[in-house]
Amino acid sequence: MQEPTYLILAVLAAEPLHGYGIVRSVSQLSEGEVNLRPGTLYGALDRLDQQGLIAVDREEAVDGRLRRYYRLSDSGAAALAEQAERLRRRADAGVRQLALRPNAAGGAA
Repeated sequence: MQEPTYLILAVLAAEPLHGYGIVRSVSQLSEGEVNLRPGTLYGALDRLDQQGLIAVDREEAVDGRLRRYYRLSDSGAAALAEQAERLRRRADAGVRQLALRPNAAGGAA
């Protein structure tokens, strides 16, 4: 799962959001490291909807434009949990490997 997809699912776990809300929340969650462009976002949302990982929660008209809110589905929550666990295992493995690294005082770099 690509990082933007993971972050989209993560922000939708908390509450249904519309496109701009997703963009803003992903940026906040990633501490500004991931900034979704509209084409990327809506392509991902269409794909996630087709895969059954998200669903349209509701639609509302705002300033003459349709605003669509998306929510995480049960299968999306399961996929997010699985990916979060996979990433946790990878992070733990990295920490273990760093612990094996000889320190600079020992002469190895």
